[in-house]
Amino acid sequence: MEELNDKSKDINDIISFEAAEEQIQHLNNPVAALKPIVKKYLNTVQKSAQDGNKFYFSDGDARVEVRVVSDEIIRVRLAPHGVFLDDFSYAVPTVDQKVTTFKMEEHPEYYAISTNTITCNVRKSDFNVSFVDNHTQMVMSEDASPMHWEENVEFGGYYVFATKKCQAEENFFGLGDKSGNMNLRGRHFQNWNTDAYSFGWDQDPLYRTIPFYVGVHNQAAYGIFFDNTFRSYFDFGKEDNAKTSFWADGGELQYYYIHGPHMIDVVKRYQSLTGTHPMPPKWALGYHQCRWSYYPEKKVKEIADGFRSRNIPCDAIYLDIDYMDGYRCFTWNKNYFPDPKRMIKELANDGFKTVVMIDPGIKVDDNYWVFKEGKENNYFCRRSDDYFMEGHVWPGRCQFPDFTNPTVREWWGNLYKELVDIGVAGVWNDMNEPAVFGSGTFPNDVRHNYDGYRGSHRKAHNVYGMQMVRSTYDGLKKLMRNKRPFTITRAGYSGMQRYGCVWTGDNVATWEHLKIGNIQCQRMSVSGVPFCGTDIGGFSGEPDGELFTRWIQLGTFSPFMRAHSAGDTAEREPWSFGEPYTSINRTYIELRYRLMPYLYSVFWEHHRYGFPIVRPLVMLEQENVGNGFRQDEFTFGDKILVCPVLEQGATSRMVYLPKGKWFNLWTHEILDGESEHNVAAPIERMPLFVRAGSVIPEYPVMQYVGEIHVEEVMLNVYYSDYEVNSFLFEDHGDTFAYEQDIYSEKKFSVRGTQYLLTIEQSITGLYTPNYELYNYNVIGVPFNVNKITVDDKDVTDYHIDERNCLRFKSNKNFTTIKIYN
Repeated sequence: MEELNDKSKDINDIISFEAAEEQIQHLNNPVAALKPIVKKYLNTVQKSAQDGNKFYFSDGDARVEVRVVSDEIIRVRLAPHGVFLDDFSYAVPTVDQKVTTFKMEEHPEYYAISTNTITCNVRKSDFNVSFVDNHTQMVMSEDASPMHWEENVEFGGYYVFATKKCQAEENFFGLGDKSGNMNLRGRHFQNWNTDAYSFGWDQDPLYRTIPFYVGVHNQAAYGIFFDNTFRSYFDFGKEDNAKTSFWADGGELQYYYIHGPHMIDVVKRYQSLTGTHPMPPKWALGYHQCRWSYYPEKKVKEIADGFRSRNIPCDAIYLDIDYMDGYRCFTWNKNYFPDPKRMIKELANDGFKTVVMIDPGIKVDDNYWVFKEGKENNYFCRRSDDYFMEGHVWPGRCQFPDFTNPTVREWWGNLYKELVDIGVAGVWNDMNEPAVFGSGTFPNDVRHNYDGYRGSHRKAHNVYGMQMVRSTYDGLKKLMRNKRPFTITRAGYSGMQRYGCVWTGDNVATWEHLKIGNIQCQRMSVSGVPFCGTDIGGFSGEPDGELFTRWIQLGTFSPFMRAHSAGDTAEREPWSFGEPYTSINRTYIELRYRLMPYLYSVFWEHHRYGFPIVRPLVMLEQENVGNGFRQDEFTFGDKILVCPVLEQGATSRMVYLPKGKWFNLWTHEILDGESEHNVAAPIERMPLFVRAGSVIPEYPVMQYVGEIHVEEVMLNVYYSDYEVNSFLFEDHGDTFAYEQDIYSEKKFSVRGTQYLLTIEQSITGLYTPNYELYNYNVIGVPFNVNKITVDDKDVTDYHIDERNCLRFKSNKNFTTIKIYN
């Protein structure tokens, strides 16, 4: 649509044949005899009506629905000729939320639909739609022109468009899987899930479609979620610096306005629509090792022994497509793995979970049981003329299940039974954009069930991977009974976080890709996909020891931590580059395991309350305009600030610290926020900072999650002269008992004065951890300690250690600790 917009600077122009022809060529959808099409706009509002929380406006032909979803969320839909499509969304399982009050008032020039928080104004003269903050009366988002559409003569339906005003200093964030700078201002994008091997800076599109963005202007934030699964486009002031546009090749113009005014509130409310990630098994937060491919069994055992013999923690080893018999899914190559059940059990005895790859392409082979079942039950996708959709992928000629069919999803989920029975702990869905050799993906005319709502591949393409991993997750959840599944997907659509985690795809072993991956994980987090990581070290190409080690350091604070590489590259395990890199890599992977209770608690804050796990600086301080362009640093949760080293040969770097006071994790030096600092960063040290007042829980180092019984939890308490709250979440770590409140959520409040430091704890939930003691490491106390009480009882056994930290212990159920001068 880029070419179309370049030729239609005035949106009221009639589109020329040449522009429309260029548009269609750009979409790789040639139409030989396309006639000129008139772009149509909503005109004067002629009538209005109300049905519960839905308000309807019409110009006599088209209709607009304004639906109050919650106090902070309003949905807008357009029916070009008055008939809405079926109200169905893979992204939003339930639209309506709790609304306290709402009303519509008619004014001489506009209608106003208001909640306690926001007002949606619909101007009578031209259907201009705007959203206003009731408290500040600031216009947060406003149409630059009425919603508009064009008929699609080739496929039926409409191209649908929305154009919004872009404020002079407005910046934009989100949109999911995009490479390039964090700030989207001045760029345009396309959403069409694509197998993007060795993608580059600003290459577009990539693997996932998340048509959601956050706008920030005048120190306030809002979001727009364009829930449309067709190929879609976004222009953030590139064509016209004063306009932001989004449009799609088909479907409905349906978008949600999501109010802030803080970025984190926008993301939380977006996730109230599309869902949060379920709690993963705790081992999924450990270090994972992968390669295309580890085989035969001897090689897998060699890798496992490499970790244990070097005391480098690791929780999972992956088997890529070479474990299969001729790349047939749900089979084993018995030459490479003669007894997979025995091997998986032996790995499990050493603390390793086994994760396997499953692709959507099913080899056309009547002697192959999966193909035979799919063929007999008509589970595979068909073309418009009823031929089966066939394409070549790893097994050769393949057919592909229609994962938008609930019957097919149930069948596919049950296919994992044998893998689960022999001990496979996790599944990795790849190639599910869907990718097809040669053609790239399915033709547009492939038909899909779309959960009974019917659609061609134009409609289903961007949700195909999401529905595949949904099938995988639901199948594993049933087969594993009460154990949490671990699933990964390469492709997806908004809401995919309900079913699996993601990695950023086939990256390259370069310093540029280290930077790209850092930004991608932050962007995915802002876009509601929290459990994200990169292929540490790069999938293709050859990193040196420095690059790999800096990537391990960044990966330590990626929600998903996995090293992965292509088979035609040199091996890249944590010890592959020798010393000093092996020892440094071990130290950071150990740090990951020491911080496991903190990481796990942050994940709970996401799942239960919708908080992003990774938070860019602009989310922490959106009122600082400069943070809209800072993209290196981020926090994991809200307590640990991560400042990765992204330049070759660097031994220091400038860091910006948000407001407040921050402790250098390594030196305990206290630095003031809202300012930049030059910080040492030799190869063995990535700058890390902890927010003053934080309580960071810590486990002893383990070689894998659950290796040792935790007898006491260390609490690292960082002094603050203002109150700060921290959380510790604990449960079984691998079951769904937390859904019945069988968990423990502990809140720590820390506040200090010149003479007293107080630590308070409150506990909710029904789970009782099996340790009894807290071991305190209190950092930065500004006075000499003369007395400590736990619930008014004196502590006699305390001391100051060699790092000038206060050390003592208490029972785990304390209520109040006071440390006196």
